[in-house]
This record gives sequence, C-alpha cells and structure tokens, in this order.
Amino acid sequence: MGGLTGRWHEIVGADIAEHVVPETFAPAPDGRGLILVLRADSSAWATSMRLLLPQVRARIDLELGSGVVRDISILGPAAPSWKHGRFHIPGRGPRDTYG
Repeated sequence: MGGLTGRWHEIVGADIAEHVVPETFAPAPDGRGLILVLRADSSAWATSMRLLLPQVRARIDLELGSGVVRDISILGPAAPSWKHGRFHIPGRGPRDTYG
C-alpha cells in the first residue's frame, strides 16, 4: 500500500487525488491479488471515478504491475452519525426496529 499511496498523486493526477484517496489495500479472499478500496469526498467524485476506472486501473497496472490489484471498489463519502450529540435519544433496545 505504501507504494500506491506514496505515488497516488502521480498515478491519478492532482485533481483526482485531491478528492479521491485510497482507503484500504487488502488481499482478496481467495488470495489471488489485492483489493483496493477508494474513498471519494462527494458522490459526484465517486461517480466520476467509476467512469474513469478503466484508465485508472490501466495506470495502476503500469505502475505496480499487471494483476497486482485484482479489484477496485469506490465508496462515496461516509454518512454522518446521528447517534451522538446533544439531542440523541437512546432506542428501546433490541425491539427498536426503526432506528
């Protein structure tokens, strides 16, 4: 992951690297290749990145070697947590199916 994150700006360019960052880089469940998870700072950037995925995959294969990254997953921004704060009310426990 260090090689990928260290050269992320070079691989995808400054514009994309400003809005999309590598989040995890883990072995695939079957042990063949690695799975790269990218996090975009907005849903618009996540959509754009999905459209640019073939070019980004080709560039990653060129930089890291063909077949090293087996799959790339793109996630949008993390949703805010409503479970904390001044107005939080705890649920009714395991019977609470609405929250």
